[in-house]
Amino acid sequence: MTDLNILLNNVEHPGRYTGGEWGIVEKDADKIDIRFAFCFPDTYEVGMSHLGMKILYGVLNNRPDTYCERVFAPWVDMEQQMRKHNVPLFSLETKTPLNQFDFVGFTLQYEMSFTNVLNMLDLGNIPLTSKERGETDPIICAGGPCASNPEPLAEIVDFFMMGEGEEIIDEVMTVYAEWKKSGQKKIEFYREIAKLDGIYVPMFYDITYNSDGTIKSIEKNEENAKDTITKRVILDMDNVYYPENFIVPNIDIVHDRIMLEVFRGCTRGCRFCQAGMIYRPVREKSPKRLLELAEKLIKNTGYEEMSLTSLSTSDYKGLGETFEGLLQMTKPKHVNLSLPSLRIDNFSLSIMEKIKKAGLTFAPEAGTQRLRDVINKNITEEDITSSTYTAFMGGYNGVKLYFMMGLPTETDEDIMGIADLASLVADQYFKVPKESRNKGLTITVSTSCFVPKPHTPFQWEPMDSIEELERKQHILQNSINRRFIKYNWHDADLSYMEAVFARGDRKLSKVLIEAQKSGIEFDGWSEFFNLGKWKEIFEKCGIDPDFYVTRKREYTEILPWGHINAGVSQEFLKRENEKAKKGETTVRCGEHCSGCGANTFGGGVCYE
Repeated sequence: MTDLNILLNNVEHPGRYTGGEWGIVEKDADKIDIRFAFCFPDTYEVGMSHLGMKILYGVLNNRPDTYCERVFAPWVDMEQQMRKHNVPLFSLETKTPLNQFDFVGFTLQYEMSFTNVLNMLDLGNIPLTSKERGETDPIICAGGPCASNPEPLAEIVDFFMMGEGEEIIDEVMTVYAEWKKSGQKKIEFYREIAKLDGIYVPMFYDITYNSDGTIKSIEKNEENAKDTITKRVILDMDNVYYPENFIVPNIDIVHDRIMLEVFRGCTRGCRFCQAGMIYRPVREKSPKRLLELAEKLIKNTGYEEMSLTSLSTSDYKGLGETFEGLLQMTKPKHVNLSLPSLRIDNFSLSIMEKIKKAGLTFAPEAGTQRLRDVINKNITEEDITSSTYTAFMGGYNGVKLYFMMGLPTETDEDIMGIADLASLVADQYFKVPKESRNKGLTITVSTSCFVPKPHTPFQWEPMDSIEELERKQHILQNSINRRFIKYNWHDADLSYMEAVFARGDRKLSKVLIEAQKSGIEFDGWSEFFNLGKWKEIFEKCGIDPDFYVTRKREYTEILPWGHINAGVSQEFLKRENEKAKKGETTVRCGEHCSGCGANTFGGGVCYE
């Protein structure tokens, strides 16, 4: 391979590609039976901030027969140098080319990273489709939240792991170790892992279509394959593997700190939220276990900041006990604590006063109570005003408010309600006596575009067109007239393409292949996204993207992800969709079981 220094001298942030960080796993690759390349289809800074990679890196490297190494998408300057000098994509630990691994595994965290998956395969000299790959090529696998609809990548990825990966990835490696000794063809390995719960091998399923482009049937063609692929769930959070040492990067990354996962799942039931559905049921770590991990991670990493992380950290039952224990541990060591996910209706100034001072972020999601009821947000205007008043009384002078635009049943009045709510929050600041409040009020309103995601109550709903979303953005922009309220919005073009791949079927594999050939990559980065190029590719492939985005589905339609069980029943999702139309709310799981089906994983009623 070309001397790496030649490439690094011509790129920014060469630390992305050097490896050798504190805490990496080093093994003698020549004495290892299974080589696994864990690929994050984005930059080093983004990928190294992902907790799932840290966990599975440890799980795999705990096996004596397996060496897991990290691979990230090179930035465009590095890719140019690699292609110029004919250097294949390589791992950080041993600089091994991607095509020399047994497994190349991708974590799919957001749909707009799909093009980077294909580009990384191409840079690694690996054929893009399963059909093109031979017996000596690596096996390509994937998991993560976007695998809950795996169909757009069905012709590219050999198999998917559904749900949480700690157990399933270990089981797959065990099957592979036995298969490797047998000398059989790859197809026999796929047949064996198809017996495992949570494994989806796309080649074992045939998809037929109706004349209108909708799916007619999804039928398996292999006896070992399951009719429905059910996600895997870790039930015992105290005893499941969690790393006691993190790799400490040599360069700044997005989340450069200790991440302490307090629980998985969410009790809230917001109807737009895919994570809140597919990560059910809620499973908590005990305060005792969290304190044990915190002590070891502080000692082993030297980090000066720690974050408690989950979908809704302030809902954690043991938060008070854990927080007090962490304060006693971290204060003498000068380690800051942060809580990234706060809820408006249980905002606690007593906790916030004890953590690192920073701007507060709340997510009302909708500007009117009517629409908040439609999406089952279960917070009131009083929750919002009382929490922000409390924050301003406590010395905060900056608040970020997140909303979604394009929600089902949304009207222009709901859009203008966002401006009204932001103004109401500002009023809370001025209610605080001058001598008690910090100067320099800043309220930042941010809107993202609603994308109807698989396995949510809104999966059947259409998405607003780009033109309609942009019209609503202009309405809101013109409705905000106070100088200390700033407005940021998400690109509707980008959200449109996110919806295509979130809701798409197997036909989109050829679109992604064509996109890679056209040089499309880093779509999640606005400076690279080009909707015009995408439209040309769809036209060339004879596919109308609107079919996946702006079309309402009937309950009777077979959805592309219809053979995937993400843990919530279709009957529950339909009930929630109907309640949304009536503006009826569902109480959070901790108060009453809503019968979503997640209890099938653990038995009995959840959250007792």
